[in-house]
Amino acid sequence: MASNLPMSPQLEQIHGEIRDHFRALANGFQRLDKIKDSTRQSKQLEELTDKMRECKRLVKEFDRELKDEEARNSPQVNKQLNDEKQSMIKELNSYVALRKTYMSTLGNKKVELFDMGAGVSGEPTAEENVQVASSMSNQELVDAGMKRMDETDQAIERSKQVVEQTLEVGTQTAANLKGQTDQMGRVVNHLDTIQFSIKKASQLVKEIGRQVATDKCIMGFLFLIVCGVIAIIVVKIVHPNNKDIRDIPGLAPPAQSRKLLYLRNQD
Repeated sequence: MASNLPMSPQLEQIHGEIRDHFRALANGFQRLDKIKDSTRQSKQLEELTDKMRECKRLVKEFDRELKDEEARNSPQVNKQLNDEKQSMIKELNSYVALRKTYMSTLGNKKVELFDMGAGVSGEPTAEENVQVASSMSNQELVDAGMKRMDETDQAIERSKQVVEQTLEVGTQTAANLKGQTDQMGRVVNHLDTIQFSIKKASQLVKEIGRQVATDKCIMGFLFLIVCGVIAIIVVKIVHPNNKDIRDIPGLAPPAQSRKLLYLRNQD
């Protein structure tokens, strides 16, 4: 019946994948009856759970594609496709109930489908779920399945938001650390420049000190020379006839006194 439905290539591909998973689930539960070891049974149930999760994803993808193509299909075709979708959801819920029954047999009565490994206390047991499911209509089963899918999607979205917020905080922290690292590098470079300037200034101060000391020595020698010259000049003026004192080069000796002779003519 489903193969005669008018579907687009995309819908037909998704529908075929869902049917393949359903056949794999049916064969898996048949093999599960033949397994006696509880460890192997648990492993087989985990594999079947993964297939049911994939079925759930494909059913939701089928529903999205169906809504996108709803305007291009006739009302009769849309009704047939919606009936097929509800049939697949009902079949998936039956495998969910069957899985919970096996989990109850294995002693774990509080594991939910699509719980991602998180158990919640106070949930109804698998046997109670089977009894409730048997008393529900097809539409109620479809609504319950869609509600469970929506709850799972909301939990996944919340997890994604937490991951995105964590990544954002990590990125911001990394940017802040990089900025602080760059700032510390600039501070270190500035300190190196200051230290180099201080060293150059110290060398300049020492050089200036040496020059000042040299200038003072030269000035002292010049002062002594000037004092000596002045002393010689003074002594030479005071005692001009003292032969022990040499004449200063460039300085003329003191003029000797001249005597004028007057000749008186005799008449």
